[in-house]
Amino acid sequence: MTDQTYCDRLVQDTPFLTGQGRLSEQQVDRIILQLNRYYPQILTNKEAEKFRNPKASLRVRLCDLLSHLQRSGERDCQEFYRALYIHAQPLHSRLPSRCALRPISFLAGLSLAVGLALLLYCYPPDPKGLPGARRVLGFSPVIIDRHVSRYLLAFLADDLRGL
Repeated sequence: MTDQTYCDRLVQDTPFLTGQGRLSEQQVDRIILQLNRYYPQILTNKEAEKFRNPKASLRVRLCDLLSHLQRSGERDCQEFYRALYIHAQPLHSRLPSRCALRPISFLAGLSLAVGLALLLYCYPPDPKGLPGARRVLGFSPVIIDRHVSRYLLAFLADDLRGL
């Protein structure tokens, strides 16, 4: 999931972006204008006019734009996400591809905490080795999610009772 390219993310996010009421006509026009003005190699004037054609429905124009960007390549998809962030930041933060990254970061932090706890329990074999190392682990709840912090605080409390 973390190795997703921008094109992969755009494929995943397309149904969400083309959903009813997600993007307004003004937001889509601003995104198209940004891709045309700042990056004319992404959207030429002719393509920009086509995607801004008021005779076609907003959903059709947006689907055509997203398909065009997916065919164009990684850099073009990345610039679309940058424009989306600038012109529709609340929508950008709710994208399905971004929501999928949140559990991964939580699991990475949890893995780190579990690895440190195992290291402290298993190494060194001398019970008096690394004095105070458990206290350092007790400070990690500041960084780690609240669900994990209560277990680490309990671990620290047990260590302090043993002193």
